[in-house]
Amino acid sequence: MAAALGGCETLEQVRRAIVADDERVAMEPVTAPPKKIGGARAGPPMSPAKPPAPAVPPAPAARVSPPSPDLAALPPKAPPPGPGPGQEPGQEPGRIVLIPPPGVAPVIRVGLLVPLSGPHAELGQSLLNAAQLALFDIAGEELALVPVDTQGTPEGAAAAARRALDDGARLILGPVFAPSVAAVAPIAQAGGVQVVSFSNDLAVAGNGVYVMGFTPESQIRRVMTYARDRGLKRIVGLVPEGPYGDRVAQILRRLIPVLGLDLKTVAHYRGQSTEALAPVVKALANYDARRWALLARRKELRAESDEASARALRRLAKRDTLGGVDFDGVFLPQGGASLRALAPLLRFYDIDPRQVRVLGTVDWNDPVLATEPALYGGWFTAPPPAARQAFETAYRKAFGSPAPPVAALAYDATALAAVIARPPDPVPAKLAKLAGTAAGSVPPPRRAPGQVFTRQALTAANGFAGADGIFRLLRSGLVERGFAVMEVRARRFVVVSPAPLTFQKIGN
Repeated sequence: MAAALGGCETLEQVRRAIVADDERVAMEPVTAPPKKIGGARAGPPMSPAKPPAPAVPPAPAARVSPPSPDLAALPPKAPPPGPGPGQEPGQEPGRIVLIPPPGVAPVIRVGLLVPLSGPHAELGQSLLNAAQLALFDIAGEELALVPVDTQGTPEGAAAAARRALDDGARLILGPVFAPSVAAVAPIAQAGGVQVVSFSNDLAVAGNGVYVMGFTPESQIRRVMTYARDRGLKRIVGLVPEGPYGDRVAQILRRLIPVLGLDLKTVAHYRGQSTEALAPVVKALANYDARRWALLARRKELRAESDEASARALRRLAKRDTLGGVDFDGVFLPQGGASLRALAPLLRFYDIDPRQVRVLGTVDWNDPVLATEPALYGGWFTAPPPAARQAFETAYRKAFGSPAPPVAALAYDATALAAVIARPPDPVPAKLAKLAGTAAGSVPPPRRAPGQVFTRQALTAANGFAGADGIFRLLRSGLVERGFAVMEVRARRFVVVSPAPLTFQKIGN
C-alpha cells in the first residue's frame, strides 16, 4: 500500500494487487497523484501465547525483529536475566526497540507512544500490532520503531515522550487521548520533534502536533455536501449532551450556512433509554401540534355531510398527525446503542422516512446497524471500504483477531513515517550525464535524522493513500481526509458516492 509520490519530475502512485500464490498484498506502481502508504502484506502473527518465529525476509528489503510477545505485560521493575528480543545490551529493562536484522544499522528512530498497561492496554496493543504490520510491509533498513508505554495517563505519556527522545526518536507517533497529547506537546517541541497523534481533538492540534483521528468537521462537511447536492435543504441535529455533542452543535451552526443549507434547530439528548429519548424526538417532530391538527380536521369533516368530506375522513383514518415536519434531513452523529434507540423513535413520532433523510458519521459504519430498518436509506461518511477491507484482512491474518477501528491510524502513521524516511532516489540519468558521470553513480544527498520529518515532508500537498483512504496533514495540525458516502440498505451498506482518489477534486 505504500509508495512515495515523489521524485523531482513525475508523480507516482501505488495500487494494491493481491498475490494469489502467497495471499499477500503486493505493491505495483501506476501513474497517479497521491502517495500510497499502505499495502498490507501480513507480517508474522504476534501471539501472546508463544513467541513468534524469527522474521525471514522474503526480499532484499530489510525486515525487523518482532518485539517481545508479551510487551503489554512486561513489568517495568522486573528485569529479565538478559537482553530480550528487540533490546540492546545495557538497555533499560522493559524498553524495546524494533530494529532491522543483524548487520543493518538503523538510521532514524520513531517513537510510538501507546498505552500498553492500565485500562487501555488492549487498545494500545492493537495500535502496536498495526504499527508492526506497517513496519514489516513498508519500512526499509533506515527506520526503527521505539514503542513506549504511556500507561494511558498524561503523566505516563509525558514520561514516555522523554524516554523516546532519550532513545533518539526523531518523530513521535501517538499518543491516543487528547490530555496525553497535550502533555507530550511541550516536551516534543523542546526536543525539536513533531508529533503525529491518534487523537481527533482540534484543541491539541498545531505547533508541530498533528491529529490523525477522524474529526467531526471533515465527516459533517462530506455528508452534508452530498446531501445538499441531492436536494436536501433544511437540516436538524440531534446530538448527545456533553463535550462531543456541544462540539458537533458548534460545527453544524458554523458549517451548515456556509454550505447553503438551513439549520432549523439542534436538539440535545441524554442517555440511551426510550424514556429519556422519546420526549426529545417528540418535540423535534412537533408531534403534539400535528396531532391536534389532525384531530381538529377530523372533527371538521365529521360535521360535514357531503361525500367529499366522508372520503377525506376515511383517508385520515390511519393517520397519526396532519402535516409534515419543517426539515428534510436529520443528523445523528452517534452510532451504537444510542443510534439504535433513536432511529425507531423518528418513525414512531411520524417523521416520514420518504420525506426526511437520516444522516450520520463514521460511527454508523457497524454491520449491526445495517439490520435496523429505521435507518434504511440513511447516508453516512466512511473510509473507502476496499482499502479498509485489505487492512482488516491483513491484520486478522497476522494477529488472529479483528482490527479495532482506531488501529488503522497507527498503521497509516507508521507507514507515513516509513515513506518519508526512505532515502532520496539517486541522481537521475540526464543530470548524471550533464555532470559527466554514469547514471546512478552519483549517490543521493544524505540527510541527517533531524532533517527527515520536517513540516514540509509531513504536510505534502498531494497527501498519502492509506488503510482509511487518502489523507493529508495540514500545517494547522489538522488532517484532511477523502471519505466515501454510504447508504444503509437491508443488511448491507452501499457506496453511493465513492471516496476521491486525489485532493485536487475535493471541493468545499
